[in-house]
Amino acid sequence: MTIGAQSLKRADGRLPVDLRPVSLTLGVQKWAEGSCLIKLGGTEVLCAATIEDKVPPHLRGKGTGWVTAEYSMLPRATSERSIRESTKGKVGGRTFEIQRLVGRSLRGVVDMAKLGERTITIDCDVLNADGGTRTASITGGWVALAAALTTYGMERCIIGRVAAVSVGIIDGVTCLDLDYSEDSRAEVDFNVVSTDAGRYVELQGTAEGKPYGREDVDRMLDMAAVGLERLFAVQAETLATVRR
Repeated sequence: MTIGAQSLKRADGRLPVDLRPVSLTLGVQKWAEGSCLIKLGGTEVLCAATIEDKVPPHLRGKGTGWVTAEYSMLPRATSERSIRESTKGKVGGRTFEIQRLVGRSLRGVVDMAKLGERTITIDCDVLNADGGTRTASITGGWVALAAALTTYGMERCIIGRVAAVSVGIIDGVTCLDLDYSEDSRAEVDFNVVSTDAGRYVELQGTAEGKPYGREDVDRMLDMAAVGLERLFAVQAETLATVRR
């Protein structure tokens, strides 16, 4: 594999195949069943899991559970203040897309039958945004979810891990884990959501101008796999500290 052979001067000194520094901190919110603050470079997302003994109307009486997510960005998570969506009175299209993505990603690694008629909601609040907030929400959201289930003796419901990472092409060079300055000028932006078994939940790839080829996709997936392996390891290390 030669995915790291290309060269590009990145603003933070990373090689193309390098992740930004990543950390996961548990127990940030006192009252949540599980919570995790994920820091990925300059991006920080607070993820909190809530377990409730109820399900959406269409699942009542079916003996199965549900996992869903909500996503929001604090007004000063970015360089200029954004208006709270609660003030606008509706959820924006980008927010709706991201929270559906997070929910789908987490449902793929939870056994809903074993969960029973319970709903787990993962709240993902972006404290600081510097690229990759949706991928960070998925990676940190899984830790919050797994911490909650483990703490309450329900770890049997967890059937795998899920994490996500961005990869893109900048000046012809494939790069892992784009920050905002890189994402805003990338020729191709690709988000990869995968389980630890190597199964994909979602692939989101967009060309900004020149279309990309199959060989580009293969190279980006190979590079994403390197980053995902590291994220899965950090998730496992963090979850190992959780006690009932």
